[in-house]
Amino acid sequence: MRLVSHHCNPAMRLLSHHYAAGMARWEPDGRERLVAAALDLFAERGYDQVTVAEIAERAGLTRSTFFRHFPDKRDVLAAGQAWMSGLLVEGIAGAPAEAGPLDAVAAGLDNVAGSMTSFNREVAPRVRAVIASSAELQARDQAKHVSLVADVAAALQDRGVPDPVASLAAEIGMLAFRDGFATWTASDGGPGLVALVREALEKLRGAVGALG
Repeated sequence: MRLVSHHCNPAMRLLSHHYAAGMARWEPDGRERLVAAALDLFAERGYDQVTVAEIAERAGLTRSTFFRHFPDKRDVLAAGQAWMSGLLVEGIAGAPAEAGPLDAVAAGLDNVAGSMTSFNREVAPRVRAVIASSAELQARDQAKHVSLVADVAAALQDRGVPDPVASLAAEIGMLAFRDGFATWTASDGGPGLVALVREALEKLRGAVGALG
């Protein structure tokens, strides 16, 4: 996957035009502008060579604004982890009382998948490319996965699901989301993310059942 392309899709070109044109300091899309700016710079010069100040400048924002959104530049590539965790836990908690562990996880995944936007789809390949270029970022990405699995397992335990069932269901759920998201971001049309994640979850459910 290429680290950068100045031939990005129309939506990303529009976003790049906006922040390059010097938008006002406080805008509702500040987080997205910072992510897009960071991805451009990481790809142009490499992750290690880019500073927070440069990301903020490219986005037309200040360093202090950057730190309102992200603790450091690594977290630009893990943007939305807390948001995603909250949606997973909310969906699991709201699942019917009679729902089994994987059905409860499915409710959490539906909550997240239904909230993803075209921006998530557009930047995902670029995020993956930058992560693949850095051992530090790969470790950070793995830590994000582990953290989300732990959050899902805890939400299931709150419903009375014992370990190791809760941990196994959580791991299966996050693998399903990863597979469905990868399919979604690699396609130009077809099923939506909710359907793709559900399909991936059912395949994994069947695979577990086939273990005997």
